[in-house]
Amino acid sequence: MERLRSSYGYGSYRGRSKLRTFLTVVIVILLVVLLLAVAAFFLLQKYIVYTDDGRARLELPFLQRQEETAPPVSPSADDVVVVTAEPTPEPREEILRAAALPRSALYDGTAADQVAAAGGNAAWFDMKADDGTLGYVSSLPAAISFGSSDANPALNAAITALNGGGLYTVARVSCFRDNLAPRQDNSLAVKTNSGYNWRDAGDIRWLSPTIEGAQDYVAGVCRELAALGFDEIWLDNAAYPTTGHLEYIKAGANYDESQFAQVLDGFYGKVREALKDYPEVKLSLSAGGGVLTGEGDKSGQTTGLLGKYADRIYAPGPESEEVSRQYDRALEGMGLSHARLIFTSDPYVPELTSSYIPMGGALLSAAPTQ
Repeated sequence: MERLRSSYGYGSYRGRSKLRTFLTVVIVILLVVLLLAVAAFFLLQKYIVYTDDGRARLELPFLQRQEETAPPVSPSADDVVVVTAEPTPEPREEILRAAALPRSALYDGTAADQVAAAGGNAAWFDMKADDGTLGYVSSLPAAISFGSSDANPALNAAITALNGGGLYTVARVSCFRDNLAPRQDNSLAVKTNSGYNWRDAGDIRWLSPTIEGAQDYVAGVCRELAALGFDEIWLDNAAYPTTGHLEYIKAGANYDESQFAQVLDGFYGKVREALKDYPEVKLSLSAGGGVLTGEGDKSGQTTGLLGKYADRIYAPGPESEEVSRQYDRALEGMGLSHARLIFTSDPYVPELTSSYIPMGGALLSAAPTQ
């Protein structure tokens, strides 16, 4: 039987060849890998980046995020590039050159022309003069009582129109040096030991800075001037007197040197309060040269008070380079720029004269910025 099967070509069945099965599996795997590679090529093609030398680099998004969150590598000294930023210049304050104009320029239409002719950029008016008169019509009961108010009913309207016309205007207020009010009301005066009105070296009477009524009168004048539209209120003679026979002044509660600075602090604060509805109005203070040089002048003023209350400081021009340096140190201590120092007399220092217009009875000028 076995021979018969063999003679007809039949053999016994022994199953599939192991080699054939292995080759089939390998071929299938290679086909799958090939298909995956082709698919990956098309899917990842947009993430392939070519470098400048022609090489291809794969940049996957998740790898980029990891790189971004990785801590930065500290650069070496050779890698550091120092970039120096251009300094931002501080705004330069305009130098004030104020021409002193007569009160007639308040209403005759000549103010701007007079300022231009003097080479200035502002005008200052004596709105409360040393003689005690006011350059406008006041509604203050004290001014009416003293007879210090102007009587022209059209004057205030003319002043308001001038101040609304674009010209920078400064109202000078002789605070306590006042030859009229103490004569009308002796209770407000700086007095002698004999009880009379004390007079300074210029034979002018003074209101007592210590007395509330005197302070209230001056503060009321400042408020009315601000309401008339002046850009700046300049408080002159805004401390205790420093010239004349000071030893003749009656000492006591109204003239106590230990209280001078405290009294002035209260007065300047009162004027600031009077101007609270006019925040755009500058408040400036005259200072004796001794205050800025550190020598003192028995006025009661201090650089601390000036720095606290003054938008500008009016002072005599320095008489020497050393005095100029002392002014500089005082301004630095108060945190004020040179443009906020106004000279009321010719300065000594040559380098300042090029941008300074001498007063000559007509002009006040700010110290130039350095």
